[in-house]
Order: sequence, then C-alpha cells, then structure tokens
Amino acid sequence: MLFSYRGALRAGLVYLLVSVLWISLTPAILIEFLDNPSELTHWLQVRGYVWVALSAVAISLLCARFARASQLLQPLKENRERLRQAAAVFDCTREGVLVTDAQGLIVHVNRAFMAITGYQREDVMGQQPSLFKSGRHSSNFYQQMFQSLARTGEWSGEIWNRRKSGEIYPQWQTIRVIFDDQGQVSHYVAVFSDISAIKDSEHELAHLAHHDPLTDLPNRLLFTDRAEQALASAQLHKRGCALLLLDLDHFKIINDSLGHNVGDQLLKLVGERLTALLGPGVTLARLGGDEFAVLAESCPQLAQAGGLAQRILQTMKQPFIFDDHQLFISASIGISLFPNDALSAEQLLRNADSALFKAKSAGREGYALYTEELTAHAQNRVEIASELRRALERQELCVYYQPVHELHGGRLIGVEALVRWQHPERGLVPPVEFIPIAERTGLIAEIDAWVMHQACRQMCQWLSQGAPLSFIAVNVSSRLFARRELYAQVAQVLHETGLDPAFLELEVTESAVMQDPEVALEQMHRLRELGLRLAIDDFGTGYSSLLRLKRLPVQKLKIDQGFVAGLPWDEDDAAIVRVVIALAKSMGMQVHAEGIEQAEQARFLLDQQCDMGQGYWFGRPVPAEEIDWMKAPTIRI
Repeated sequence: MLFSYRGALRAGLVYLLVSVLWISLTPAILIEFLDNPSELTHWLQVRGYVWVALSAVAISLLCARFARASQLLQPLKENRERLRQAAAVFDCTREGVLVTDAQGLIVHVNRAFMAITGYQREDVMGQQPSLFKSGRHSSNFYQQMFQSLARTGEWSGEIWNRRKSGEIYPQWQTIRVIFDDQGQVSHYVAVFSDISAIKDSEHELAHLAHHDPLTDLPNRLLFTDRAEQALASAQLHKRGCALLLLDLDHFKIINDSLGHNVGDQLLKLVGERLTALLGPGVTLARLGGDEFAVLAESCPQLAQAGGLAQRILQTMKQPFIFDDHQLFISASIGISLFPNDALSAEQLLRNADSALFKAKSAGREGYALYTEELTAHAQNRVEIASELRRALERQELCVYYQPVHELHGGRLIGVEALVRWQHPERGLVPPVEFIPIAERTGLIAEIDAWVMHQACRQMCQWLSQGAPLSFIAVNVSSRLFARRELYAQVAQVLHETGLDPAFLELEVTESAVMQDPEVALEQMHRLRELGLRLAIDDFGTGYSSLLRLKRLPVQKLKIDQGFVAGLPWDEDDAAIVRVVIALAKSMGMQVHAEGIEQAEQARFLLDQQCDMGQGYWFGRPVPAEEIDWMKAPTIRI
C-alpha cells in the first residue's frame, strides 16, 4: 500500500517539474520568434500538443496509481467494518464475555458481563478470574478444566461463581484459547450465561414431580422412596416403624354436594392440621384423593402406633372452618408395622390398606391393625371386585323381593327389591360379601340403577296381573343419591317401563341425607315432583337433625333392624323404638320396621302403632315368581 502511495507521489512530482521547466522556457522562445509571427504561431501549436500529451500521460499515471491505492485500501475498509460489527455484537450480546491475556489477566469485558456479575469494568481490569470463585468447586474441578483447555483448546460446562454482591449463582460457560500467528497462546475468551432461572425451573419441576400440588405434601412417589430409605435404616439399626394409612369418611359427598373447590380447601386444611400434629421423625404424605399416609420411625410397638392413630382421630374431630363453611369430618386409619407385618414399603402400604378397609367396615371413625387374615380378605376383595364388574356385563345379577306387610291385619302391601348375585361357580353370593366392595369401588351406583329398572318393570307386570301391591321399594346408595342426574335417571326409568310413579318408593339412608341436608332437600323435592314416595332407611343409626328432618319431603321412616332385634326385652331398644314411632307420627310420617323375626317383636311394634314391617317372620327375599300373595301372618294380641 505504501508502494502505491509513493508511485503516485513520484508521478505527480515529474508532472510538476515538466510543467515548471516548460513555463520557464516559454519567455525566451517567445522573444526569439517575435520577429517571425508565423513561426511563433506554429511553435505555440506544437507546444500545446506537447503539453496536452505530457499532461495526459502524467494524469493517467496519477489516476492509475490512485486506482491501485483504492483497490489496496478496500480490504482494509472491509476489515474495519467487520471489526465494528464484531464490537457491536460483543457489546450487545446477552451472554457475558470476558477476555484475558496469556497470563490470565482480564483485559476486556462486555456490558452483559457487568450486568450479570455486578462488577464494573474498572473493578476487574488486570485481575484474575479467580476473583469470581464461589468456593463450591474443588481444586480437582479446575485442574480438569485447564487440562481440557491444554488438550483441546476449549472447555464447556456448568460452574458456580460469585457476584459482586456475594450471591452464588450457576453459569453455563465456554472457554476458548486464542493463538497468535506463531501458534502461541495470546488470549483466553470466556462466554457464559446465567442459568439461575433454568435451575429454579428444574427445582420447581423436581418439586412438582415429588409433591402434591394441592397440599404441598410429599406424593406417593416421594413417600415410597422415603419409606424405603427409612426401612433400610431401621433394619440396619434394629428399629421398628409404623405406617398409618388415613382416609376421610364420606369425603366424596362433600365434593359432590359443595363442589370440588370446597373439597380442595378442606384437604389443604387437613394436611395443615396433620402437619402441626406430627413431630420430627414422622413423614406425612398425600397419596391421592382423600388418602393420607403417615410413616412413623422408631415406632416398634402396637401401643405406640395405636396412640398415634388415636391422636390423629381426636384432632380430626375439631371443626374445619373456612369462608362460610364449618365442616365436620371423621377419618378411618389402617396400621401396618415393620418388620412384623412387612419388609418393604410397597407391602407395608398394601397391608395398611387392608387394615384401613377393616376399619371402614367396622363403622368408620376408628383404626384397625393389620393381621395376616386381612391379606386373604384383601385378595378375596380384589377377586370379587373384578368378578363383580363382569357380573354386570354377563347379567349374573338378579333381583329378589321381600314382602312388606301391614302390622294391623297382616295384609301384604308392598315389596322391597334386593339385589342378589348368582355366581356361576360360587352359587348365590350373600350381599354382605359384595355390597361393601361395590360401594368401595363405585359399582354400587351402576348396580342400583340396574335394580331400579328391573324392579319397575317387574312391578308393572304384577300390577297388570292384579297383584295387591301399593308400592315397590328400591334402595338408593349414597353414591347414586349424590349424583345430580338422579332425577333424570329415575324419570327415564319410569318412562321406559311405564310404571306409575305413585307405586315407586325410593329408600335413602339417613347418613346420606344428613351428610348435606341442603343438597338432600333439593334432590328430594325434585324427586317428589315426579310423584314417587320417599323413605329414610336405617333411621336412628346416624346423626339426625330433627330441625332439618322435618323439612324433608319424606313419607316414611324405617326403623333399623339393629333396634328391632332386642325387642321387646331390651329396654334401650324399646325406648328408642317408642321415640322414633312417636316422632314419625308427630311429623305425619308412616313407620316401617325391618328385621322382624319373631311374633313378639311384631306384637310390640303393633302396640306402639308401627304401621308396617318386614323380616323373616313375614317372609324371606325370594325371586319374583315365588312371592306368595295370599300369605298373611296373624299377630296374636
């Protein structure tokens, strides 16, 4: 490039000297030709041509030289433009950039570096990058880093550094070695990103994967993992552990009646109350739905586990108050012990579940301990549940009918439809064996709907034959009763079978009605609009509110057979029956006693003005074709 400049300069100087020489000779030549004008004119013409020629040559040489210089300057301009662009990228990128010399001293940083680290340029110039060390990495970590740089000229990885504020944060960093023209190390360039947000997201996802999003308690996955670790530690140190499985009683009714928002809020409060009750060394988890698990380490004795269960049940008795709600809910608990009952977390959970089922079957609001017999029962329940689903498909279920008689005169006035299971191998399966399982699995709602349809169709057939029946009673489980579509379902059955609604009586348990009286009131009024009859079954076994009871559009109260069994000798049973009959009469309801097996029981009920009754003394449940319309037992007064 310097050669081009010098060539152009020389061409210009030559042109200048020739011009000066030419001008200096012009006066002398003019004098010499002054006496001869024609020669002077000729000379001036020649001079002009020569001057023009010389000027053209000089100018062309100058232009050529300057053109050559421009061509040589073009790459320099392009390189300068590239440098400007690189500088803009360097300064504007969101990744932090740090450049050191061959000795490891910082010579340049960008704006992103200052924004991420909190250090200003003057704080770090001439310093070493060790200024940012967090102390979280061992010397071996840095040795491997420099070994990678020496071997490949590059290193990438996650590293924790410290901001100027002292905060330790994670980076994803890439370091490259820069070599000069002689192949020697001239600089090191580090480019890094702050990955704190990514780490926070990873932690959040990991937390969500192992915790219940509603209560923030450990979920089944984390609980099982912790249980396995606790059992391994307990086995090593010869300690015992207890696993308690807790299930809220009738929680589904709260969801169905008050909505899932209220149910979720209640679950959160249950989790908070249990957390406050349980101390260190106890792991609480929500396994799903309304089921909670408690793992108590260093709890080898049944008495200790039972005491813990009793404390949990006691604290659950306090009302849960939130928004405009005051809810009471009980719980059932199953207990399994390590190493007595199981050696793994999975088996411990299964055994606790068997004990929980036992606690629920015993009446709820209590706890039960696992025994080996429960395993066989649990396996039997699983088999029955599976077979029961197939029984619905294969039409193995059938309906039996138990007669209902007037106590005064003994006339048969109605029947109650009861489901039976005719198993192809086991024969007739007793209801006590499959009804609780059907309720637990939710099949009971489907079974109830099927029984209702069969019973209404059978009632139409009897009425067409002139049978002296006033009603056919069908049980409605709490699951079916809680469904909003029950009204439409009953209306559809009546429409399809053609049964007059006045002949259909629906029996709803007292517990189902009293669990949420306001929803029950709405549901019953809608059903009454169809023109059918309503009865409360098993009256006296729940917690009735007489104020609410009188608002229900009910025509009949049924006295539970548990109170009838002791009549007339048991004074408590006799007193309860008298009160129930008096209460029903005062509210304009009929009274229906079930479980009558002796004439003395029937006579006592008749004396107390009970309207009707059913039981083995009147007749057992039988298929439709075996009903004896003429049989009428006489009660001797």
